[in-house]
Amino acid sequence: MQPKAVALSKEMKPLIQMRGLWLGLLTTALVLAQVMMANARPESLAPLAEQISPSVVNITTSTVVERPTGPQGIVPEGSPLEDLFNNSPQGEGSPRSRRSSALGSGFVISEDGYVVTNNHVIEGADEILIEFFSGEELPAKVIGTDPKTDIALLKVETDQPLPFVPFGNSDESRVGDWVIAMGNPLGQGFSVSAGIVSARNRALSGTYDDYIQTDAAINRGNSGGPLFNMDGEVIGVNTAILSPNGGSIGIGFSMASNVVTRVVDQLREFGETRRGWLGVRIQDLTDDLAEGFGLDSTKGALVNSVQEGPAKEGGMLDGDIIVSFDGKPVADTRGLVRTVANSPVGESVRVIVLREGKSITLNVTLGRREDAEKAVQTSAVEPEEAPSPVTKDVLGLTLSVLTDELREQLSLDADQEGLVVTDVDDTAEAYEKGLRAGDVITEAGQEKITSIEDLDTRLAEVKDAGRKSLLLLVRRAGDPRFVALSLAD
Repeated sequence: MQPKAVALSKEMKPLIQMRGLWLGLLTTALVLAQVMMANARPESLAPLAEQISPSVVNITTSTVVERPTGPQGIVPEGSPLEDLFNNSPQGEGSPRSRRSSALGSGFVISEDGYVVTNNHVIEGADEILIEFFSGEELPAKVIGTDPKTDIALLKVETDQPLPFVPFGNSDESRVGDWVIAMGNPLGQGFSVSAGIVSARNRALSGTYDDYIQTDAAINRGNSGGPLFNMDGEVIGVNTAILSPNGGSIGIGFSMASNVVTRVVDQLREFGETRRGWLGVRIQDLTDDLAEGFGLDSTKGALVNSVQEGPAKEGGMLDGDIIVSFDGKPVADTRGLVRTVANSPVGESVRVIVLREGKSITLNVTLGRREDAEKAVQTSAVEPEEAPSPVTKDVLGLTLSVLTDELREQLSLDADQEGLVVTDVDDTAEAYEKGLRAGDVITEAGQEKITSIEDLDTRLAEVKDAGRKSLLLLVRRAGDPRFVALSLAD
């Protein structure tokens, strides 16, 4: 038995040595990982906080009001996305004029005294007072505001250069990066909180929203304060929180610096924003809409109405699908709106559209959105329920040819043509996709329709082409949109 035992020992020796080698390598790897983790986060954020604190300011506003007012914010009262800011007293009060004060935050972006904050922090204020980290206080005047992004630019006059902070590139921020939020929470004075970037490219309710979500503590009074990266650069302006109780639960939103810088530059130069304007109404392509147009992809923006303006002058038509703008591919409507808005007013750009399956290049000279909005006179006329007679039941819709009587009852233009929806089956796909009594269908299969016969012809053509859905252009109170309805087998 002894020789056998010796033989086994010789065979096991290399294995034991190999095991020891692996254990040594594993121990080394664990030590290196711990060192790297320790180096990934500074031992203390104090040096960075000391560096950037002098640029952060408290903002006190004063307003003369006729009666007590409720919270003023970027979202309706009672919403979980309530505005972070406003410490105005609530409850019963005298109707006589009185002066109301509120608090917020901001930060200095230049040594000559330009200060950035939220628009809702200073909106309606008669007086604005800036308190610096040193305790010095200076009055400020409003240079310009942009309610669409909730950004305001202020200016203080001083003989001494002020400490300021630069903007960073918010597009370089990654989910998981460390960030610092600074401001004046609940009126407690200068305060610092730390966290990470929880998500990016969040949209709340605005057309130009591009929020960084963070779990760094943000509370009322932090509105307008900066969100810093670890290089001491501002990558966001703290604007809103998601909370059931009005306090921080770790879901805060900061408007991305790459949006803010464009707004601030325009406010500084012009005192107002100057966004590019194409002059179209658009909607996203869904799978069924893409199928209705005979497309394999949902990328692009579907034009459902071309208004008087740049796009119409450039030759764009209803039903065009914008797939490229100024050399950049268009993924969806949100991306297109932001790209157009960021383009210089008066610039001539190449726009590529798909029209009846063909690619067409248009040259469009951009207008200014703010001018167009001032010129538009909107009317929100609620359509009355369309009466009988019923002339056709199809695709879950009851349709009737427009008559003068129907036009008058629905407050439509005298020359409006199409088929009016008099009823919708609430179990049908049409109801699910938002069609209602009073809607007017003006196109089917990208062809105008004025009679039931026109609709029948379009239905037959679409079925003969082997398509599974019918594309309709629907107007409600003058607003157009495309809807694709599946065809019955």
